[in-house]
Amino acid sequence: MTRWRGIPALLVVVLATVLTACTGLPTSGRINYGLGTEDAPDAEEVSFLLPDSPQPGATPEQIVEGFIRAGSGPGLGANWDRAREFLTEDFARDWRPGAGVIVDVLDDRAYSEPEDDVVTMALSAVATVDDGGSYERTAFREQTLPFAMVQENGEWRISSAPDGVVLDEDVFPRVFHRYSVMYFDPSWHYLVPDARWFPTTNAASSVAQALVDGPPSAWLADSVATAFPESVEVVAAVPVTGNVAEVDLNEAALSADPETLDRMYTQLQESLRTANVADVELTIDSVPIDVEPVAVRSTRVPGAPLVQTEEGFGFLTGDALDPIPGLSELVEQFAPVAVQVAPDPVAPDQLLAASRLGTGEVLRLREDETYDQLDARAGLVDPSLDPFGIVWSVPRDQPAAVAAFLPDTTRIDVADAWSGATSISAMAVSRDGTRVAAVVAAGGRNVLWVAGIVRGPEQVPIRLGDPVQLGVVSGSGRGLAWLDDLSVGVLSGDAEGSTVLEQVVGGTSTTSSAAAGMVSIAGGTSLSSARLRAEDGTLYVKRGTGWQPTATGALLLATQQGAPE
Repeated sequence: MTRWRGIPALLVVVLATVLTACTGLPTSGRINYGLGTEDAPDAEEVSFLLPDSPQPGATPEQIVEGFIRAGSGPGLGANWDRAREFLTEDFARDWRPGAGVIVDVLDDRAYSEPEDDVVTMALSAVATVDDGGSYERTAFREQTLPFAMVQENGEWRISSAPDGVVLDEDVFPRVFHRYSVMYFDPSWHYLVPDARWFPTTNAASSVAQALVDGPPSAWLADSVATAFPESVEVVAAVPVTGNVAEVDLNEAALSADPETLDRMYTQLQESLRTANVADVELTIDSVPIDVEPVAVRSTRVPGAPLVQTEEGFGFLTGDALDPIPGLSELVEQFAPVAVQVAPDPVAPDQLLAASRLGTGEVLRLREDETYDQLDARAGLVDPSLDPFGIVWSVPRDQPAAVAAFLPDTTRIDVADAWSGATSISAMAVSRDGTRVAAVVAAGGRNVLWVAGIVRGPEQVPIRLGDPVQLGVVSGSGRGLAWLDDLSVGVLSGDAEGSTVLEQVVGGTSTTSSAAAGMVSIAGGTSLSSARLRAEDGTLYVKRGTGWQPTATGALLLATQQGAPE
């Protein structure tokens, strides 16, 4: 096996001024919906990598390695013209770089000497991105890729290779960025982000085409709704001028009623915001149409932590505790060990709570001081509330036995729950009610899974979709919370310390360390507003890469699923 190090380092050659002039991408705009700062394009300076061209006299192995490295340079047209230079003239026309991405470990790459004019590349895959931009981790699966070689004009060139590109895990986020393709939940009340990864060039076109012309990610498809019928398509590339994108649809959109057109516009507008587009002009056959965004419900939560102290239960602001009338009294009466609150769908200006008592029983509590006794099975995990007032509960040693308790206390046994898991330590429904995350034991280790929720009439849960593994949880899972609409936080730890996994659903992850003794986690409106509670009652908030104490005396840290209207 040989490795060739003859290709010089990749050069950063195109700055934001060139990008803006050529593509009209904005250099300012509102904060991105569903786009983390670690993945967002830098509005002031965007650069591209320009890999080297093939060198005269290069060996077959050198040509293959040069071709792989050239995958980091999509170019201003996102056509990977530099990579095509390593291919024969015929194959350069047939190769499809947009077919997908393999994200791998650079140091694990190895190239074979030619055998029957075929060079193979061995790699360790970290993740894959499909042709629709959906990202999925692969847990370092070993792969081998073949490259057929021929001589053309006296130089070795590739005559056959897999479609798509290979990018190492450090280069990948410099070439591809995360965007959110927005769908509705089945009730048409919430927008649901579906994370996709596209080259930063022509991002507005990629996002619009993924939304209009393609389906949702496979694991989410049965859990969301879209206003775009299959017959409607984006006619051409999406130009962006002065932070305004023009999206031209085909004639099939003319048959849509005004409400559907408004929903289409809302999905496009919010999807393209994550590509730094401030507004959208919707046209049909280049003729502008009159549309308005539809009202959607917010999933933002109050900034103050919701806690129980010796003074009672409520929102903690500084040293003051602001109780929730009626609900606080019930929490103080039952003294639960876990509480999650959400707006009451019957009385949207009020909150209700799902709680687990010290005895293990799960209750639903309301501001009018009424309550329902729901689940008395042994060994239950902390319950979760969805936006329809439904309480979700499951025993630790029976992960398939997920039960959903409707507002009238009817129990629904949710089918196809967490197949393949042997136990479950935490479960949490997303604030829009379309997804559920869980920390489960499967294959001899603790892992974070997410699945789509499939609902029937009246938003009654029917089943869970096939789970997708998001990451491996180190140590024992102690807590799970949705940090925002697209990210999940998992608290784990042992006697030596605590670890927080911040995992983007459909994307990358980061971990941070905290002191030993952390027992619970609660999300906020952004990653920076997440909080931890220690055994001694100290609350911590993330500052930079670490966790800093902000308050003391918290006997319980509740999680929040939204704010009253």
